[in-house]
Amino acid sequence: MFLRHLALVNYKNFDSKELEFDPVINCLVGDNGVGKTNILDAIYHLCFGKSYFNPVATQNIKHDTDFFVVEGEFEKEGRSEKILCSFKKGTKKIIKRNGKPYEKFSEHIGFLPLVMISPSDRDLILEGSETRRKFMDGVISQSDKGYLQNLIKYNKVLTQRNSLLKYFVANHTFDPDTLAIYNEQLHGLGTQIYEKRVEFINAFLPIFKEQYHHISDKDEQIMLSYQSQLSEGNLLDLLKANVDKDRALQYTSVGTHKDDLDFSIAGHPIKKFGSQGQQKSFLIALKLAQFHFIKEQAKTTPILLLDDIFDKLDENRVSHIVGLVKNDNFGQIFISDTHAERTENVVKNIHQSYKIFTL
Repeated sequence: MFLRHLALVNYKNFDSKELEFDPVINCLVGDNGVGKTNILDAIYHLCFGKSYFNPVATQNIKHDTDFFVVEGEFEKEGRSEKILCSFKKGTKKIIKRNGKPYEKFSEHIGFLPLVMISPSDRDLILEGSETRRKFMDGVISQSDKGYLQNLIKYNKVLTQRNSLLKYFVANHTFDPDTLAIYNEQLHGLGTQIYEKRVEFINAFLPIFKEQYHHISDKDEQIMLSYQSQLSEGNLLDLLKANVDKDRALQYTSVGTHKDDLDFSIAGHPIKKFGSQGQQKSFLIALKLAQFHFIKEQAKTTPILLLDDIFDKLDENRVSHIVGLVKNDNFGQIFISDTHAERTENVVKNIHQSYKIFTL
């Protein structure tokens, strides 16, 4: 699978832009601020129906305009697939595949698998549990439609239960029977989500460890573990046991929406005890493991976007990652960098076709 053609109208800093890509390696080079990352983000937008960096649609529109259009022509399994994503202020976003609009955006997720590696990935280490849950959910959802649907349903029921808890307080009332209906629904959906996440971590962990040791060239004890309240007992019992706390807080304090991933090195949190180099290697390994996991599960090679990759790794390690295309392990790769010569030094030694775009 690869992206052949990209067209942008009023997307971020571009009023109009068209690019024809190489099926293997594409390099976007130029000074900071010229829009290299925005082109990568447009590719991500086509695959996921939203920006990697800013999910607020209005903030992806070029200043002083009121709409954007991103259009791409992909080749997948020998067929041309035209994807269009458009948004106008005051209306709903539209995503079309070969001219036909999707009724639900979730139907598009996983159709065009893609992995982005960006300096903003450091948020996975620095930010709260929601960021890490989104990473986990994003990986699983690209190859498991049922999981994504359960996640959407769970979040809807969770919102309804939280609204009910607020209603109880505002109206000085309590209806345990109605609450019990939401508890049962959360329990059923949450249990399925929990079991899928456990299954995912068991499959993902050995891939992640292998990628880390490839990148770091060191025998360091790194660990990725899944933390969930459901490991302590079933969700229905947890909801019942915490009902008084939930009524006081006016929101649901237990469930899979509280899950987290624990990142550690030598038994200690990598956030506090990992060096900058170790943290960078950890994040790259996470994303390359994501790539290999999705490739194996979806039976399709994802597109790989490497945004400002030299900020994370030295030239030798970048060469190692890009060099994986030699082995046919990777499909299409996009690289952004501020130094054209540095980028070309890496890609010309791979002996694969490539294009360099100077912005």
